[in-house]
Amino acid sequence: MAYQDLYAAWKADPERFWTEAAQAIDWTRPPSAAHFDQGPAGEWFADGLVNTCWNAIDRHVEAGHGDRIAIIHDSPMTNSVSRLTYAQLQDRVARLAGVLVARGVGKGDRVILYMPMIPEAVQAMLACARIGAIHSVVFGGFAAHELAVRIDDARPKAIIAASCGLEPGRTVAYKPLMDRAIDEARHKPDFCIVFQRPECTAAMTPGRDLDWAEATAAATPAPCVPVEGNHPAYILYTSGTTGQPKGVVRHTAGHLVALAWSVRHIYDIGAGDVFWVASDVGWVVGHSYIVYGPLVAGATTVVFEGKPVGTPDAGTFWRVIADHGVKSFFTAPTAIRAVKRDDPSGAMVGQYDLSSLKAVFLAGERADPDTITWTEDRLKVPVIDHWWQTETGWAIAANPLGVGLLPIKKGSPSLPMPGYDVQVLDEAGHPVPPGTLGAIAIKLPLPPGTLPTLWNAEARFRKSYLDHFPGYYETGDAGYIDDDGYVYIMARTDDVINVAGHRLSTGSMEEVLASHPAVAECAVIGVADALKGQAPLGLLCLKKGVETDHAQVAAEVVRMVRDRIGPVAAFKTACVVDRLPKTRSGKILRATMAKIADGEEVKTPATIDDPAILDEIRAALAGVGYPVRN
Repeated sequence: MAYQDLYAAWKADPERFWTEAAQAIDWTRPPSAAHFDQGPAGEWFADGLVNTCWNAIDRHVEAGHGDRIAIIHDSPMTNSVSRLTYAQLQDRVARLAGVLVARGVGKGDRVILYMPMIPEAVQAMLACARIGAIHSVVFGGFAAHELAVRIDDARPKAIIAASCGLEPGRTVAYKPLMDRAIDEARHKPDFCIVFQRPECTAAMTPGRDLDWAEATAAATPAPCVPVEGNHPAYILYTSGTTGQPKGVVRHTAGHLVALAWSVRHIYDIGAGDVFWVASDVGWVVGHSYIVYGPLVAGATTVVFEGKPVGTPDAGTFWRVIADHGVKSFFTAPTAIRAVKRDDPSGAMVGQYDLSSLKAVFLAGERADPDTITWTEDRLKVPVIDHWWQTETGWAIAANPLGVGLLPIKKGSPSLPMPGYDVQVLDEAGHPVPPGTLGAIAIKLPLPPGTLPTLWNAEARFRKSYLDHFPGYYETGDAGYIDDDGYVYIMARTDDVINVAGHRLSTGSMEEVLASHPAVAECAVIGVADALKGQAPLGLLCLKKGVETDHAQVAAEVVRMVRDRIGPVAAFKTACVVDRLPKTRSGKILRATMAKIADGEEVKTPATIDDPAILDEIRAALAGVGYPVRN
């Protein structure tokens, strides 16, 4: 069925569409209906009984596929590769679940996971799902205070952690961070399970800490526990504007149905295929498409512990694809830009056999056309941008490879997926004409797999997402829809700048900057201007090995923006920096840089990859006349 037919079928009868999609998973008790008009935004398959771990592991083993590879762990950090079959994964998950059950963890209890990119992180998530416990994964190595905040909000009965994580050139000891977080938190877990890595063994706290290997070896394997369709599968914290993180809730059944549908229709992944998502289990992308999505499909998932460059070089992505026969590869545009910066000509691509690769998917940051073109030219496969959020759990807009690739429009994540009625609204909540920049919102109800609420914060959920545009979910993104229905995400709503009364997208300016042959990566921010209200400022990272005068490049991009967007953009200043501040998931911290340029006091974001970058940005901005302060 073609995309247009699929979307029309959903639009005509959403209940029937999602009821049929639900047949892709195993139910202990099928739901009486698909959509239930309950909760602040509705719920899906609420009265069914189902188990995520059964659908991700046990049913494949029961069907005779226990010898199929479930997980490939590829770690340039330890120079090792290991594989787990579905049968091996089932045994390890059931034993870890048995450890939890024996110590009183059951349905509805929370368990915080604090793990690096190792197979045990996947096992811990699935062990929780097996017994109906609600996991909350906190990015491994996250600051002790931030972990403490999440402990107090989730109130976990247990914490599962690794002794350490590995970064290029350093080992990050997780256990001392966990200990400090527990000391700081008001809530105390009953016990902790620690997976000891040989690179850094942790001191154990007697009476509280269990050694993973010892405990699982002695454990009685636990069976799958069916839960209601609207039982929370997990809580995933996303940054809040108040500094208090928002606990996005994911209901079990809708999550399963959405992932089963999207893995096949969007990514063209089925049983036995190899899917690699170069992300982290600490982020939503890791939850959906490193762990649950591929395993529900009976596919092989790659768990990668490394970086796009430096582990050991800019050919790492291509080496992993070649070594493991990856069919679909999913990463962030910022990762491709890092590769492009180190290997501008893409010479390292030619060193590997990439014949298994059918498509590259990009998400997490806006994919500028230049990055897409560079990747297409070198890999000779479709490079597909798609757009989604932590809150939605899967793509809002995409180009569904599994249905049949639609024409690609660079700069657009293509068309809305079934379940999403995407609208562009003005400030008053009225739809705007095609091609007009506005706030992107989704008409309620949201589809299965999206957030039904925030953890213990329904009033905050309504205020954050529902109150501004009644009858809609507010995405917080700005953009437009063209005459063909293609969606264009140009910036976060906060990144749309107002220059002398003209609302301008920083994304469109970034497209121009990225097209300069010397520019590897860039960001445009809006800074305070006494005359115009706001003025754009460009920050540029140059490609390695490119010998060019920085002032000349800055002058050239200013001229390019004037030529392509016009004087209305008032784009007059750009500066070259060595690197841009980013979160650990690769998002550029534009708002933080704007505050620095405006001379405001800046609190170092908890999610920043390297706080030292902020001092580099301060120095660069001071060099072009901005009144920064520490």
